[in-house]
Amino acid sequence: MDLILWRHAEAELASGDLTDEFRKLTSKGMKQASKMAYWLDSTLPDTCKILVSPAIRTRDTAEALATCGRKFKICPELGTAATVQDVLLAANWPHSREPVLIIGHQPYLGQVVGELLGHPLHDYPVRKANVWWISQKQRDAEEMQTYLKAIMTPDLVIR
Repeated sequence: MDLILWRHAEAELASGDLTDEFRKLTSKGMKQASKMAYWLDSTLPDTCKILVSPAIRTRDTAEALATCGRKFKICPELGTAATVQDVLLAANWPHSREPVLIIGHQPYLGQVVGELLGHPLHDYPVRKANVWWISQKQRDAEEMQTYLKAIMTPDLVIR
């Protein structure tokens, strides 16, 4: 199974009038999301299931991928207060037969990375707009191996 974690792109700062859930992407964030969507669309299998936090900034990030023809599902369990277990349950890890892309938030994305890579007490710093791709394969008849397949940043995408 492949679990791809994409942190939302750069968003507006929260302020008195703007609560966390309603923050939109900045113009820089829109460019970041567009670059990563381009890379993801060229890399993701067609069967990839895409699950998105209901926060505006994650939906804006997902919309960049939707312009490539990819469909996504808003998943309330992936909101800003989600836990590692919420994410793994939503993704059906490790049982899903198809790859799953989660578009979400820190700190839980970094916590999921730590959990899956064997460091459950470590929060990995998943930066804005970055993608962390985690894979699992059969090592031998009984053991599954989980490994970090790739980390991608919008700065590395050439369009």
